[in-house]
Amino acid sequence: MEKWSLMTITVLLALTVRWTVSLGSYSGAGKPPMYGDYEAQRHWQEVTYNLPIRQWYFNTSDNNLLYWGLDYPPLTAYHSFVCAYIAKLINPDWIALHTSRGYESQPHKLFMRTTVFVADLLVYIPAVILYCFSLKETSTKKKASICALCILLYPGLILIDHGHFQYPLSLGFALWGVLCLSYDWDLLGSVAFCLALNYKQMELYHSLPFFCYLLGKCFKKGLKGKGLVLLTKIAGTVVVSFAVCWLPFCTDMEQIMQVL
Repeated sequence: MEKWSLMTITVLLALTVRWTVSLGSYSGAGKPPMYGDYEAQRHWQEVTYNLPIRQWYFNTSDNNLLYWGLDYPPLTAYHSFVCAYIAKLINPDWIALHTSRGYESQPHKLFMRTTVFVADLLVYIPAVILYCFSLKETSTKKKASICALCILLYPGLILIDHGHFQYPLSLGFALWGVLCLSYDWDLLGSVAFCLALNYKQMELYHSLPFFCYLLGKCFKKGLKGKGLVLLTKIAGTVVVSFAVCWLPFCTDMEQIMQVL
């Protein structure tokens, strides 16, 4: 019980720092015509909510790709749509097609900050907590809490996500993948990392370690026996995960190539 008390204090401190940072300004504030990443995230919500999915990644009269065109994989677009649906319930002006461009108001900034905060709380922070408890080097409650504190107070992520309107979901999914692999849940780990890749292409930086680790595990089991079975299962899991994420865009090759 005591170890969870320490971890609770750690998480509360991390959340306090995050919300404090979010009270500050951000690059592009009040600066037309692009208004910074705040407008980028808002605009993606505008596009995904108001346009049919086949137009999300195409340059049209309603979707000028030079004005914060969607440049992340499908899961980011789906996440923007979910946020837009909630925004629509609160204030339709926030995501009104065309007329909402450059929209800036304190209530909307609070909404946008909250979406980042909730995403961090639901995906990234739980992964960090479980990761710290799973490490052999942090077997004691004090060491696990210190480990979590060091990770959760890393200024780079806090400034980018909570100061600059980005979301920690891709890194959170990747960390869930690491956790699953550490417990030999290779298929779940593969799914988690596929989600990370389909949220932000920057997770390609982490793809080689995942690939080499899983392939090495298959070699150790023997590629003529259990290793081949595992390799087949992992390959199938990756294909199915990507197929599900990309399904709405698989209507024709032009759609697929445009997203790519």
